[in-house]
Amino acid sequence: MKPLIVEQVVKQYGDKTAVNGISLEVGEGEIYGLLGANGAGKTTTMRMVLGLIYPDHGRILYNGKPYTQQELRLLGYLPEERGLYARVKVSDQITYLARLKGMSKKDAEINLKRWLDRFEVPEYYDKKVEELSKGNQQKIQFIASVIHNPKIVILDEAFSGLDPVNVEMLKKVVKELRDEGMTMLFSTHRMEHVEELCRNITILHRSNVVLQGNIKEIKRRYPREKVILNTESEVKGLQGLQGVTKVERHEYGYEIGISDESAAPHILNLAVSQTAIQRFEVMEPTLNEIFIRSVGERHE
Repeated sequence: MKPLIVEQVVKQYGDKTAVNGISLEVGEGEIYGLLGANGAGKTTTMRMVLGLIYPDHGRILYNGKPYTQQELRLLGYLPEERGLYARVKVSDQITYLARLKGMSKKDAEINLKRWLDRFEVPEYYDKKVEELSKGNQQKIQFIASVIHNPKIVILDEAFSGLDPVNVEMLKKVVKELRDEGMTMLFSTHRMEHVEELCRNITILHRSNVVLQGNIKEIKRRYPREKVILNTESEVKGLQGLQGVTKVERHEYGYEIGISDESAAPHILNLAVSQTAIQRFEVMEPTLNEIFIRSVGERHE
């Protein structure tokens, strides 16, 4: 039995349908991507998974069981918005939240110190949240979501407010927790993070599922329509090749649009006849391109 199962869940507010029949399953040690534009139904779905609101139809199972207060203790949540009290010390705040989830004060303090060491900020133990930068507040908020060793964690824009170095640090931690068996539902607007962390995704648009499945399998459904070519010197005649739809030159080389993959060998032959090749790649579509296409095709 998978740790998190959402079955045909519907949520309505009056005559407005916020979520219309979403189903998904998240395995143990999996980071599952939940994607969609603002108003698509992501937040409503996450709130239902957290038990903050209840579905009108369908059901949500946690390790095969319906939602109870006991199951609540197995959940962790990192919200997009800052949710910590600015004038309260980090140690007081995080240990209190851990105790609400059933931890002893001693275990909570041990866990907190371990996490602060892991993020290389042990000195924050006695600091107030308002004394920290936005990025470091996000680290503390992440610690709050995992301090009680939850089995399932909902991460909403987990890397918001972090500089590139700290993004990499937090991604490393998230991967370690995944490898230890933690189940995560991950929502973000940064598609490159989804491609790196997630195996399966659901894309919502206006309350409906428009695309779902394994990322690699999804990508195979879409044609490769771009070639990246980097050469020592200029290549002439690219625009005139059959199947080439556009040619753009950037600092890293040429980005060439193609109507069919059969155009790629002709591009390579032309380039080889004129100069040395440093890079030649027929690119698969990015998740960002697939997202725009999936949502855009249904946008009125």
